[in-house]
Amino acid sequence: MNNELKKRIFSSIILIPIILIIIINGSFIFNLFLTICFAIILYEWHMMIKNKHYYYLGIFFLIFSFYTIYKTYNLNNNHSDFLFVLLICISTDIGGFVFGKLFKGPKLTSISPNKTYSGAIGGYIFSTLTVTFFFKFSLLSPNKIDTLINTYVMIILISTVSQLGDILISYFKRLSNIKDTGKIIPGHGGLLDRADGMIFAFPFSYIILSANFNFF
Repeated sequence: MNNELKKRIFSSIILIPIILIIIINGSFIFNLFLTICFAIILYEWHMMIKNKHYYYLGIFFLIFSFYTIYKTYNLNNNHSDFLFVLLICISTDIGGFVFGKLFKGPKLTSISPNKTYSGAIGGYIFSTLTVTFFFKFSLLSPNKIDTLINTYVMIILISTVSQLGDILISYFKRLSNIKDTGKIIPGHGGLLDRADGMIFAFPFSYIILSANFNFF
């Protein structure tokens, strides 16, 4: 196991419980945390994309994205909708990384050369298993999704949007000729490197969840 992978695992072990505590502990702490994350990601976007013609478009999108994150958090009292989306994004990222490293195989796209078909499939599998396990044993359930089949459709859709967001941010990094958006998280890079899928998945999810959209 190389040093970067060790740092990645260690950082994840520390950060995930902290984030869960922040989510559970209430609005003020969460709002402060969200504001700090927004400021860091905005700075990383600025440093990566400054002087590009799509600079302000990205800023407007980040504002909208964080607004939907805040709104999703407040959709219900136990924050189950927020946890639902967050777990899908995190587990999609982990599943993609692990399956991609284990099985390798054909590249998914030239835009992001580290992405493979095995990683994409792994993201779907791990997100489905993780969300199923968590909501089964936590006695929570997504408030706005009323059937089991709708739940799994949402998992696949959110995982897909998360993976597309990851690829899009990777594309912007390639245009800017950088590997990571920052160095704030050991083994992971910048905060935008880790939240890339989330900033796309939350707007998509909020629109559907807030409308209580039924697929079938």
